[in-house]
Amino acid sequence: MKLTRAQNALYFVVSRVLVGFSRLFWRLTVEGKEHVPTTGPFILAPVHRSNVDSPIVAICTPRHMRFLGKQEMWKYKVPAKFFDGMGGIPVNRGTPDRDSLRRCVTALEAGEPLVIFPEGSRRSGPVVDELFEGVAYVSTKTGAPIIPVGIGGSEQAMPKGAKMLRPVKIHLVIGPPILPEPTEGRNAPRRLVRELNERLYGELQRLFDEAQAKVGRPNR
Repeated sequence: MKLTRAQNALYFVVSRVLVGFSRLFWRLTVEGKEHVPTTGPFILAPVHRSNVDSPIVAICTPRHMRFLGKQEMWKYKVPAKFFDGMGGIPVNRGTPDRDSLRRCVTALEAGEPLVIFPEGSRRSGPVVDELFEGVAYVSTKTGAPIIPVGIGGSEQAMPKGAKMLRPVKIHLVIGPPILPEPTEGRNAPRRLVRELNERLYGELQRLFDEAQAKVGRPNR
């Protein structure tokens, strides 16, 4: 479904407030913004160490990015309306949610940017966890480039299980686009999906190491 004018307005206001707060509270900085397309679809694929990752990636581009969020975020009526208004797409984690994948494909084919955390849920530590293949699959199917993002410091800003935000430094490093191999028709061959996923994994780890180093966190 195409985003409405009201959804775009809501996203603009909320994202600007969150980015402004993040710049002040976490001294949020970003490098590599030149790698983010200014037009057309793309998949922003960040590492995932904290709940604050979702709002802070809005610094990557002023464009309205759709995002995948866990189904539980839509559990209650008021939050569900808010996330719908922001253009969110619910997903059942840990399973191949074909409906969510179809909605991702539809959004990308409409020229919209999309945020998907390829590790799935939040992880911990300096090593990128095994990636789900959803990002690689959707990219291969649509031809949309993947924009990998390393986030340094967010786990310390709000670790898993924490209730309060901590005013630590957060830095994002955006890598060059990863382009899928062209395919004939609309199929996404398993081999190409697997190879693209491996390329994404290596690049995410490199960017994560770089981002962590910029905030003074030890690497592996």
